[in-house]
Amino acid sequence: MNAFQPDDSQMPSVEVPLQGTSDPLIRQLPVLGDHRGSLIAIEGGSTVPFDVKRIYYIFGTQPGVERGFHAHVALRQLAVCVAGSCEMILDDGQERTAYLLDRPDRGLLIQAMMWREMRNFSADAVLLVLADHAYDEADYIRDYDRFLETVSRLA
Repeated sequence: MNAFQPDDSQMPSVEVPLQGTSDPLIRQLPVLGDHRGSLIAIEGGSTVPFDVKRIYYIFGTQPGVERGFHAHVALRQLAVCVAGSCEMILDDGQERTAYLLDRPDRGLLIQAMMWREMRNFSADAVLLVLADHAYDEADYIRDYDRFLETVSRLA
């Protein structure tokens, strides 16, 4: 696996326009609320640009633990850090960009064939992920060199 450590001082917040060949998108999630508090409703096909088939969340990640290190052949996802924060590194095979996920009203749309790594989870981080397909191990690419070969072949 190729090692890569992005320069944290250049890591954009999820609020800036995203860059990269595949243009992952930030989704502003609609906040509803009043004096009692706030609520965000996420609906497949409208708030999220796909029908949601699977939802999971990551929490209780121990300090220093990094997750991800894979891509999906066809799966699309929306990642929202509903509590706390974490960093998401996206890699399209040509460019790697790190994003800070730290707001429950913003989601990071992750397209197919995008390598992802997650790190620097705060102690209270809860990362919610919505996916357009059910779990399928055959959709995973877990080897970075194989990912690069596949991206090159598809280009």
